[in-house]
Amino acid sequence: MLTIHHLGKSQSERIIWLCEELGVPYALKRYTRDPVTILAPPDLKAMHPMGTAPVLTEGDLVLAESGAIMDYIIAKHGGGRLALGPTHPDFASYLYWFHFANATLQAIMGRSMILSRLNLPADNPTLLSTKGRLDRALGLVDTRLGGADYLAGGEFTAADIMIVFTLTTMRYFFPVDLAPYANIRAYLRRVSERKAYQTAMHKGDPGMALLLT
Repeated sequence: MLTIHHLGKSQSERIIWLCEELGVPYALKRYTRDPVTILAPPDLKAMHPMGTAPVLTEGDLVLAESGAIMDYIIAKHGGGRLALGPTHPDFASYLYWFHFANATLQAIMGRSMILSRLNLPADNPTLLSTKGRLDRALGLVDTRLGGADYLAGGEFTAADIMIVFTLTTMRYFFPVDLAPYANIRAYLRRVSERKAYQTAMHKGDPGMALLLT
């Protein structure tokens, strides 16, 4: 059986949600962040050289990186569901948005979080450049969701599972005002109504307020 090693308030929420959507059986092991460093505890760090969440284990397999784990589960346990294949008309859109979530949006959010802790002057060029890039990324997502119900198009896919963490839970670490992005806010309301999402968040982070607006 799959075991999801879930660090509270982390990207591993994606893996729980995916398994709930697919109806794939799994065991869940929850870890709590160190109260001082806010990082993973030693027993989770010891599982993989990167010392980050999520980590998936299955027999002798130890797999990290949320995108890789999602691909693995979809291909091996999900029968390809929630991914779009090369014959689907939205295949390219699916690939773009699936990878955009971590390669672009999450990376910018992480960079913004670090810069926000350096007490840089408001006119610092790096700060301004990063803010501009984040604004463009959020604007791109908002525009896309103004013309489609989901990121890949009219169909809910793993690309949506990938991005929702960055638009919600990541804001515990770097607050972002979504007021200017009406389409993103409507999208978050829509996906948060999914039973699998609600179940996953309750199992992974019980009692955590969901930042959906």
